Amino acid sequence: MRLKLNNFFYWLLMVLIILACKSDEDDLCCPPDDNTNPNVLLIIADDMGLDASPGYNVGTLKPNMPNLQNLINSGITFNNVWSNPVCSPTRSTILTGKYGYRTNVLDAGDNLSIQETSIQTYINANSGNEYSDAVIGKWHLGPPTQPSHPNNMGVGFFSGMTQAGVESYYNWQHTENGQVSTSNEYTTTKLTDDAITWINDQEQPWFLWLAYNAPHTPFHLPPSDLHYQGSLPEDQASIDTNPLPYYLAAIEAIDSEMGRIFNSISSEDLENTVIIFLGDNGTPGQVVQQYHSQRAKGSLYKGGINVPMIISGKGVNRINAQEDALISTVDLFATISELCGISTDEIHDSISFKELLNSSGGNDRSNIYSELGSNYFAIRNSTHKYMSFEDGSEALYNLEENPFEMPNLLDPNQLPLSDNDQENKTELITLANQIRN
Repeated sequence: MRLKLNNFFYWLLMVLIILACKSDEDDLCCPPDDNTNPNVLLIIADDMGLDASPGYNVGTLKPNMPNLQNLINSGITFNNVWSNPVCSPTRSTILTGKYGYRTNVLDAGDNLSIQETSIQTYINANSGNEYSDAVIGKWHLGPPTQPSHPNNMGVGFFSGMTQAGVESYYNWQHTENGQVSTSNEYTTTKLTDDAITWINDQEQPWFLWLAYNAPHTPFHLPPSDLHYQGSLPEDQASIDTNPLPYYLAAIEAIDSEMGRIFNSISSEDLENTVIIFLGDNGTPGQVVQQYHSQRAKGSLYKGGINVPMIISGKGVNRINAQEDALISTVDLFATISELCGISTDEIHDSISFKELLNSSGGNDRSNIYSELGSNYFAIRNSTHKYMSFEDGSEALYNLEENPFEMPNLLDPNQLPLSDNDQENKTELITLANQIRN
C-alpha cells in the first residue's frame, strides 16, 4: 500500500511540474521567450557624410572609429540612403514618417506642429506602452520659446539642445524636459552621460534616439582622450585655416563615447539591442572631400543627401554586408515601429525595410525622394536621378555611368537624350508629381 501511495505522489508531483511549465506565469522551469522585443538605439551624427565615414569608398581622410567599424563588421552598411540636405527636415521625416511638404518642415529651423504623430507616440499607442522612450541630444524641430516641444510631441524624456546647435561645445544651453540650464561639460560627453543614466534606469524595452550635435560647427578641439588626431593647435586661426582635422576629431569623439555607451550596457541587454547609426545630411562644404563644396550639405546632390547608415545587433543576420537598396530616412518610422513589434509595413510615406536585416532583395521601394524648400527637389530610381531647381531649371543624371552626377544630360551642350534616358526622365517626373500632389 505504501508503495502505491509513493507512486501516486510521484505521479502527482510530475503532473504539477508539467502544469507549472505550461502556465502563463513566469517560472524557472520555462525557457525564456526568444521573441522578446528588442531595444532600439538610434544614433545620429550631425553633418557627417559618406566622405567622412568608414565603410564607404568616398573621401580620402577617414576618422578612426573602431566602435563604428565593429558595427560595420557585424552588420549591414547601406549604400543608397537619402536624407534631406539639412537637419530639421531629415529629423522630421524620421519622427513623422512623412516628407516635408506634408509637415511644412522643408528647411532648417522650420517648426513641426505638435498635431503630428511622432514615432514615440505611435509606438506607445500600438504596443500598449510596452516601450519607454527618450530623445537625447539635438532636436531643432520646435520654436526657441518652447523648450518643452519634444515632450509636447510625445517624447517621454528629453535631454539636450532644442535649437540648431551650440555656440561653444564647452558652454551651452542644456534642456531637460523643458527646464533650461547652462552646461560646461563637453556636449558629446554630456549627452553620453545622459544616455547611459537613462538606459540604466529602464526596466522595460526601450527606444533611445541619441542625436549628437557633433561634428556640426563650430569646429573645435575635443578633449584629447576622445580623438586620434594628435596634438592640434587650439587657436581659432589654426582651426579656421585647416578645419578638417578638427572635424574628424569631433567624429572620433562620437565614436569614443559610443564605445562608453556600449560598455555600460549589460551583455544581455546589448545582445537584445538593435543599433542604427545614421548621418542626418552631407558634410559641410568647408571640410567636404571628393565632392565639390557646392555639392555638399545644403544641396540635393549626392554629397548633400546620400548619407551613411549602418545597422547591427539583435535580429540583424547579415554580417559585414553591403546593401544597395534604395532607402529614405522617412522609412525609419515604419522600420523602427516594426522592430518594436508593430506590424507597420507601410505608413504615410514610410516603407519598412526590416526584411533587409535578414536577407537582400527584401525592399519594396523603387525610388527615393528628397527636397529643400518648396521648389527644389530630387528623385531617383535604380539607374537615373532627376533634379528640379528653384529657378525652374532641370538636371538628369545616369547614375550607372557616373554616380557622381556628371554630366547633366539636359545640358544644351549634350547630345539629345537616348530613348532610355527619356523614359527614365518621364518616369521620374511622373513619380515626383505623384509624391508632391
